[in-house]
Amino acid sequence: MKPMAVNPAERSLVAFTRVEARAAAGLAAIFSTRMLGLFMVLPVFALYAHELEGATPILVGLAIGAYGLTQALFQIPLGLLSDRVGRKPVIYAGLVLFAIGSIVAALADRIELVILGRVIQGSGAIAAATIALTADLTRDVVRTRAMAAIGISVALSFAAALVIGPPLARWVGISGIFWLTAVLAVAGILVLTYVVPEPVRSSVHREAQPVMDQFAGVLTNRTLLRLDLGIFLLHLTMVSLFVVLPLSIESAGLAAEDHWLLYLPVVLLAIVAMVPFIILAERGGKVKSVLLGSVIAMGSAMLGFYRFNQSVWVLGLLLLVMFTAFNLMEAILPSLVSKAARPGAKGTAMGVFSSSQFVGAFLGGLLGGMAHQSFGADAVYLVGAATALVWVGLAAGMAMPANLTAHVLSLDALPAGPGDGLEARLLAIPGVEDAVVALDEGVAYLKVDSRRLDWAKLQEFTAVSA
Repeated sequence: MKPMAVNPAERSLVAFTRVEARAAAGLAAIFSTRMLGLFMVLPVFALYAHELEGATPILVGLAIGAYGLTQALFQIPLGLLSDRVGRKPVIYAGLVLFAIGSIVAALADRIELVILGRVIQGSGAIAAATIALTADLTRDVVRTRAMAAIGISVALSFAAALVIGPPLARWVGISGIFWLTAVLAVAGILVLTYVVPEPVRSSVHREAQPVMDQFAGVLTNRTLLRLDLGIFLLHLTMVSLFVVLPLSIESAGLAAEDHWLLYLPVVLLAIVAMVPFIILAERGGKVKSVLLGSVIAMGSAMLGFYRFNQSVWVLGLLLLVMFTAFNLMEAILPSLVSKAARPGAKGTAMGVFSSSQFVGAFLGGLLGGMAHQSFGADAVYLVGAATALVWVGLAAGMAMPANLTAHVLSLDALPAGPGDGLEARLLAIPGVEDAVVALDEGVAYLKVDSRRLDWAKLQEFTAVSA
């Protein structure tokens, strides 16, 4: 769908069409149920892995994080492939692979087969293709809200997995969780078939998907690289935590099937606790302070897990700090990536950012397992504290990107031919800070200062250009 020229201040007032609402709801359901399947083993696998032949701490950690490696390797290539063969065929194939990997893990009696299943699960990397299909099925004026719905659904799936996983593992075992994951993949296929509309046509959306000619600029942008490293360290720490945290909770006296009693209030309180810090960051202009504070809080929590892990109440308090910091950074870091990327490069920047996240998940499981096996469970918490220390040094010297808003301007009415001078004319409009003209897409990607933007002149430009 082609972009509309709508004042950024009025975008939140534009309603979804019926097709857009179906697309957003259906794709969010596919995305979130898939991630629910991946996450449900996090709070329980370390507790039940001893039932598998050949299980060692390092292989347990590898089984927890293995999906991240193939997810990182395949999500950008499969997103680019969807430009050629279509979005839905790639998503169908990814969901089938996810189901196959889940079945392999469900049937496994050895830890190595669970690892293989997790690797296959991750190879069904549909994130980029799903985001691209969302862009195909929505107008520019509502696309950000559609993407936000998907992001919120993933965050809720993580929270739900922590609560659902422990009692479910007690009732049906780890193999039962993997069977349920396979069922969720099949449900995703049905949603894609019967709920998600067919796009009229698929086209490149530089703000929503990776584009080959943008990688050089993204990979040489120091601010983006720092943010990529930040999300890498965040997920390395979080996944390594779950290599041993369930064991600590059980040792503190809470039975495995009752761990949800700890996770549920902590998850709910963490969501509430993050809100004032989000407001402070975005409206109070304290993004860097909140980011640094979150990293320090996360490192302090990891030290707390190392020193004070004998009490369920203390573990609950430390988890509250950890999840609040995690939620904050999950919200702040993507926002900073969007602001730091040049116009038209957001999709590529987010693709690299997301791949960095999954590499972190893989190495978190691997390093957590190695530390557990070589030095004991408490050593894993020290790994997380050391990671936070590295991150503090990284973030302290990072300049925050300007608080600019992305805007897409339709140029469909322009006559065919070179676009020489268009960017200069756009940059001459007060409030337009950066502009990239993509004549092949018929749009101009802008970064604007909403407080200074002369919307009337931007409208005049569209009218004159037509």
